[in-house]
Amino acid sequence: MKKNKVYVAALLALASACTEAPQFITYTEAKDPVPVSERSIAAWKEVGALEAQWVSADSLYSRSEVPVKSATEICRLEGWKGERVSAQILLWTGKGIDGVMSKVKDFKGDAATLDAGIASTGFVRYTLADQGGPDCRCERGPRHKSILVPDMIDTLKVFNMDAQTVRPVWVTINIPQDAQAGMYKSEVQIVAQGEKISLPLELEVIDQTLPTYDQWSYHLDLWQHPSAVARMENLEMWSDEHFEAIKRQMKPLAEAGQKVITTTLNRDPWGSQTFDDYEDMIIWTLRKDSTWSFDYTVFDRYVEVMMSLGIKKQINCYSMLPWNNKLNWYEEKSNAFKEASVSPQSERYEEMWGAFLQDFVRHLKEKGWLEITNIATDERTPEDMEVVVKLINTYAPELGFAMADNHASYRRIPNVRDCCVAQRQLYLTKEEIEERRAKGYVTTFYVCCSTFFPNSFTYSQPWESELLSWHAISKDYDGQLRWAYNSWPHRPEYDSRFRRFGSGDTYQIGSYGRSTLRFERLIDGIEAYEKVKILRKKYAGRTEEMKPVEEILAQMARLKLTDTTLPWHDIMDEARQKLNAASKELAK
Repeated sequence: MKKNKVYVAALLALASACTEAPQFITYTEAKDPVPVSERSIAAWKEVGALEAQWVSADSLYSRSEVPVKSATEICRLEGWKGERVSAQILLWTGKGIDGVMSKVKDFKGDAATLDAGIASTGFVRYTLADQGGPDCRCERGPRHKSILVPDMIDTLKVFNMDAQTVRPVWVTINIPQDAQAGMYKSEVQIVAQGEKISLPLELEVIDQTLPTYDQWSYHLDLWQHPSAVARMENLEMWSDEHFEAIKRQMKPLAEAGQKVITTTLNRDPWGSQTFDDYEDMIIWTLRKDSTWSFDYTVFDRYVEVMMSLGIKKQINCYSMLPWNNKLNWYEEKSNAFKEASVSPQSERYEEMWGAFLQDFVRHLKEKGWLEITNIATDERTPEDMEVVVKLINTYAPELGFAMADNHASYRRIPNVRDCCVAQRQLYLTKEEIEERRAKGYVTTFYVCCSTFFPNSFTYSQPWESELLSWHAISKDYDGQLRWAYNSWPHRPEYDSRFRRFGSGDTYQIGSYGRSTLRFERLIDGIEAYEKVKILRKKYAGRTEEMKPVEEILAQMARLKLTDTTLPWHDIMDEARQKLNAASKELAK
């Protein structure tokens, strides 16, 4: 036990060599692996110092190719009070130009003005990726060529542009909840070396109000990886500085409406599938008298940090079925840490996990967390999952059970509190979902490395992230799960590729709390989901105004989501328009 205390103390000690997190400044992006087209070679010769135009926020744009001139001079956005809306600008220059800045002017309406501070801009950075395709698999290979794609939205206020390059600028507007409905006019100014380009911007505020993110119903479950935060910011694992960095990194997740805290019961339950192994949150100790003790110091602090951000609906604990069945513990007799593969069908498995479950329930009761805690499993066979459920029912029947399921195990295991099914393989009917909802259970879906479309890889079109939430509302799911929020590869800002999985599959956000195009569009989809739910409840008797929305949602539900021959972008765009049109009609 003495060794255990020393170990935990070391984990929680202040980092002596690092008193604060290193401040990220900037970096040089990778060279574009795709040769410049003959069209652009000729076109670049005609480009002067700096040009800018509004472009679609639904698309990715090459850093090396001269953009096609757009006829769109004014960007027109619309949204509810409290909604977050976005737009995209492209900058390009034939000559190198330093000191590029962007700013948004006040939003002026007929009867009111919204302060410029409701809007922000960020330069979008390019990262290397594999060019995915329909033969998407969960292993990297020589099938796809490397490409350079825009992904992370940087926090730099001033940017230097190289000659013959393109740079997207992401514009985000957080409409105040107390904004007066109506039309507002603003502009985005691009300034560099005495030059100024003004891009007109119009915002229509619809007379409907979206609640704050902590009130959203959408069950968002993006798995967190605290060990990756420590590595990326060069911090001592579980130090005070590390927990502060975790809080900073997880704040955008909380503001996206995250509902679940991802915790681990033993070391690295996913068997080193990520760049960083998951370090222990709970230290298991086998005493000399062959009894077990458990130290929850790190587990408790992590949960408390996440709850301080507002993420407090659910704690999912991975896993009684770790990949490779490996368990890790400290043994007093040998004064050393041990690791072994323990089969779920073995007596040793029941002995170890039975002792843990009983003690875990005791601890959760003391903390007041028992009712929101689930033992969670990930893509394991129905036979193994049934073993876990049996043990929970025997030793800790008060605990809930959650699973990410690609084997239709939910049909064999009753009373699964949180059931998430693989979109590519499984469907629950609306009747099944309603039955579960009546019991207070959550039902979601997930996409992963085996699904080419729609997805949120770095090479995916940004609008695909939004489409996933439209799928959720059309199929009546409560939300979605995604592996993962921040399981970064070595240098995600430079290269999103990894030894396993599609580029960007393991993370949705950049390091140091910086957003990405796909994460922003994920939020767009969640907001659409909330808007539909709110209108259905608020205007339950006004079916005529909601009819266009319900019809297109029914159309979405009938179609096969993974069918890339279908015009999914156009269908979703139409759904957006009909939802906002219904919002205006219902507000009259």
